[in-house]
Amino acid sequence: MIQVDLNSIAIDARGLPVVLLKPSVPRPDLRVFLPIWIGGQEATAIMVALEGAVLERPMSYDLMARLLDAMDARVEKVAVTKLEGGTFFAEITLDTLTGQQVIDARPSDSIALALRVHAPIFVAEEVLREAGIQEGELTDAEEEEQVEQFSEFLDTVDPDDFRG
Repeated sequence: MIQVDLNSIAIDARGLPVVLLKPSVPRPDLRVFLPIWIGGQEATAIMVALEGAVLERPMSYDLMARLLDAMDARVEKVAVTKLEGGTFFAEITLDTLTGQQVIDARPSDSIALALRVHAPIFVAEEVLREAGIQEGELTDAEEEEQVEQFSEFLDTVDPDDFRG
């Protein structure tokens, strides 16, 4: 497993949100970004966590974090573990009173939770090698344009769309 950082969140050419993960420690043999396409609500949840924004009502991921805290459990790590048929799979590893528990999850949910509880994010090396984009394939201008497009999306989204 390779520890990664959330490098950026952007909108692709089709208008779909994508997170870009990058190894935390540069490796000459693995200079890649891993793009994972996610839903709009998950993208908003990730941006809220990145900005440290406090909403009037908790989002699902805030609720998850509070529930884990109330149960004396903590997120040890999240990991993108495999890629099958174009779908990424992830796991959330919890440290609980009854021992370690591993929960199947979507990468977008895992990342949104990890950002809230400050848990490390990992990706299986074979997933990075299979689905990663070589550094340099995405120009600074393209990355900047994607970030700008996502910012425009956030400007138009209504927070009430995400209230339960």
